[in-house]
This record gives sequence, C-alpha cells and structure tokens, in this order.
Amino acid sequence: MIKNKTVRILAIAPLSRGLGYAVMEGSDKLVACGNKAILRHKNAGALAWVEKFIRFFQPGVLVLPDVNAADTHRAQRIKILHRQLLGWAKQRQFKVKLISVTQQRERLLGNPKGTKHAMAKMLAEKFPVELGKRLPPKRRPWMSEDPRMDIFDAVGLATTFWPPVR
Repeated sequence: MIKNKTVRILAIAPLSRGLGYAVMEGSDKLVACGNKAILRHKNAGALAWVEKFIRFFQPGVLVLPDVNAADTHRAQRIKILHRQLLGWAKQRQFKVKLISVTQQRERLLGNPKGTKHAMAKMLAEKFPVELGKRLPPKRRPWMSEDPRMDIFDAVGLATTFWPPVR
C-alpha cells in the first residue's frame, strides 16, 4: 500500500519536443513541474536528463503514460524512448506506474472523451500558483499544440496517480 504523504512521484510525459515533468508529494503538493526541450540525440538526452532528475528529487515512483494502450497514438521514437525508460527503471528496480489516456481523463474529468484543454484548465484551477499563468489558450484547428501543454500532460499523470491507480 502506498501512503499519500510519504511517497514522492516523478511523472514524465515524453513528447516530440522533449519531456514534460511533474514532481508531486501526495495528491496536493506539486513540488516541481515544467518541460525540458531536448534538441539533439533526443532519446539519449532524455534518458540522461531523467536519470539526473531522479538523483536530484529521489522519487519513489516513476509515472509514465501507457504509450501502448489502445487509446494512444505515439511516434515510433517516443515508443522506443518509453521502452528505454522502462528498461532503465527495471535495471535499477525502480517502481513504475503506467497510466492510459482513458484512465487519466476518467479520473480527472469523469469523462473518457474529455479534451486536453479541459484537463489543463482543471489542473490550472487545482494548482493556481504553479499552473495558473501557464495555461495556454484553447487550441484552434489550424494551430499546433502549445509547448506548455507538455507540463499539463505530466501534471495530469502525477495527479491521476493519487490515489494510486490499480
């Protein structure tokens, strides 16, 4: 059983630009969040950055999106990075929890068909100091996704973890 107040988690959202990350203690304390752009040697750079970040924050659990779930479409490079992160964690006997997009939307919005923007808006309201000013405007069909959404992807994963998803 994982106790809410004693476990620090690191949620990583690997994306095309780099990584979104969130460090949480319990269900309501967001310790750190942001995004890290990785421009060269993306997978090797991401692995090195995650390893350094884990050494610094000492989380008890690594939370990742389930990139192989039926409701998820990710580029092959992201799937390879995901496998590398899982392999790295297994080698070090590090606890990992995978959360699907459907689990995340059901837990946070109560609706598996909810939108990313609705999730981001809900998270900005839950953590107004940390995320309030980072909420990007609603995306229009002709717009590419705002890089700040990486942060909300990671915070969404971290928030979905509490209480621990089975």
